[in-house]
Amino acid sequence: MRKLRIGVLDLVSKGSNKSLWARFMNANLASIMPQIISVWCEEEGHDVRFVCYTGFEDIEKELDFDVDLLFVSAFSQAAQLSYAISAMFRKKGAITVLGGPHARCYPQDSQKYFDYVLGFTTQQMIKDLLQDPSQHRPMGVRMDSPKHPESLPGVRERWKYQQITLQKAPTIKIVPMIGSLGCPYTCSFCIDSTVDYQPLGFEQITEDLKFLLTQYERPRIGWHDPNFGIKFDEYMDAIEAVGANNRIDHIAETSLSLLGEPHLKRLQANGFRAILPGVESWYDMGNKSKSGKNRGEDKVKQVSEQVNMILRYIPYIQTNFVLGLDSDEGDEPWQLTKKFVDLSPGAFPGYSLLSAFGQAAPLNLEYQKVGRVLPFPHHFLNNHHAMNVKPANYTWPEMYDRVLDLVKYTFSWRAIANRFTSMKQPIPKWMNVLRAVSSEGFGRIKYYGKVREMLESDIPVRRFFEGETRELPDFYIQRMKKDLGPMWNWLPEGAIMHDENAYLKSQASTSFVQMGAPVAAQA
Repeated sequence: MRKLRIGVLDLVSKGSNKSLWARFMNANLASIMPQIISVWCEEEGHDVRFVCYTGFEDIEKELDFDVDLLFVSAFSQAAQLSYAISAMFRKKGAITVLGGPHARCYPQDSQKYFDYVLGFTTQQMIKDLLQDPSQHRPMGVRMDSPKHPESLPGVRERWKYQQITLQKAPTIKIVPMIGSLGCPYTCSFCIDSTVDYQPLGFEQITEDLKFLLTQYERPRIGWHDPNFGIKFDEYMDAIEAVGANNRIDHIAETSLSLLGEPHLKRLQANGFRAILPGVESWYDMGNKSKSGKNRGEDKVKQVSEQVNMILRYIPYIQTNFVLGLDSDEGDEPWQLTKKFVDLSPGAFPGYSLLSAFGQAAPLNLEYQKVGRVLPFPHHFLNNHHAMNVKPANYTWPEMYDRVLDLVKYTFSWRAIANRFTSMKQPIPKWMNVLRAVSSEGFGRIKYYGKVREMLESDIPVRRFFEGETRELPDFYIQRMKKDLGPMWNWLPEGAIMHDENAYLKSQASTSFVQMGAPVAAQA
């Protein structure tokens, strides 16, 4: 086997992004798998160049190198950027490989622009690919393992590549770790609903945390587990075995059902500083929120009481909601969320527009069967810039009226002040303010206001939203051009749009289907 020059590119951003929030946090949103691919390639004896693109770099300078093989990891919002990068490197003679959430969600589209498209990826799969990589055009080869790897390189093994990313984080530096894959819950909207829960090894958690204490006086850990703490006692035992005496800070996404007071006391004792549970809806998905049969206002009160209790132990909480679910109808769901904002002022609400990411989850197939999925370019599928599922119980103007009203209410100066005064610690206080006045708050108010205006006054936009035409309105083309900058010129012909029903069509042509990212989020 010849020695290869290999590039590994982690696309955190879909294009140039100079927002204040992105400046502080984008480098901390880097993925783990690109670093692991780098380790595996280096172990096979190849030269590896690792790049994490956060949106602040000059992308032409970042990509000014030659390789034999280029691995790209991307969420769907960076699909167009990844397609352009692949075209540029193919022009220079490189073979290109796509992995990450977009490859899992939209494999058919990705195969048009990459030589290889990877689903679940194991070390043996990478070894096989490196034996004899070759061009596959016009359609790339899809490679997929039946399940996730049983183990992954830990922090110590990938530290060289992790440091490259952390150097781009100006003040707050968060080290990504993962202790499990998959989820025991079977929510039909989620990427992990068909993936068996699988712990990766609790002894490695202990060793990685001990290693980080040799690198930082007080490390900050961002847990990438789809649902942290399923085996709660084992996780806490592994963390406590470090003997860090609360010298490590942790951030994790988990379920409200796991956040009872005994667990919270132990999380607090082990340095957990931020928790991101999903509320999703006031009418559905009570399984993960432990709300049982409670719905509507009863669920609001129950969840609010629990969130306020959580804040007595954990300084920061983000509560995640999905807007536009089929269970929502009329004004009540929106008014209930406003009530929650008032009852739990210390929580930062994270709002996602209902989105169907290709063959991400079982529910997406149902949306495609009835023709409810719109062909919005992947570039706008980040849960905020486009809702690509026609709402069941609202017209488009009604939907955006309610979204805009809720976001304005949540990020009014009154709500920002209430959130600020309800928090005790300075970092959570100012983190909430920064998020509110940056792209997540004021930025979305401006954007949703523009979309609502166009739904009323711009006929091509309204016809596209109604599914009457596939011609993309100029508003979206111009935003894509601006974001991609110089890479726009590398975008292959036909790469702006995609077949929004490819998942449905694949069911008729093959018995093999790989599930991908969630309806509500690619994470």
